[in-house]
Amino acid sequence: QVQLVESGGGLVEPGGSLRLSCAASGVIFSVNDMGWYRQVPGKERELVASITSGGSTNYADSVKGRFTISRDNAKNTDYLQMNSLKPEETAVYYCMMVINTPLRTVFWGQGIQVAVSP
Repeated sequence: QVQLVESGGGLVEPGGSLRLSCAASGVIFSVNDMGWYRQVPGKERELVASITSGGSTNYADSVKGRFTISRDNAKNTDYLQMNSLKPEETAVYYCMMVINTPLRTVFWGQGIQVAVSP
């Protein structure tokens, strides 16, 4: 079984930075896309950033220029560097990976809280 474990969340002041990490463990043949989503109560989960196995990235318009997604394929881990955080970005952030086990399967992390507040 594959598990995704997120870390790095917490409370930060507006304008501050956080770095989220997501590590996959278990029976993994290879990892395709990796991504980060976020969700606030009463709203749909939204894509924040994603990265392909080849390193191509995609960002929500609202985070372009402030967030950076990266990956370490040897560690089956990806990272989300978040700078200049805004209060409205308070949410639960979820890691997602498309993993070949060898079947192509989408896995989600349990979610990690990010709170941006004075």
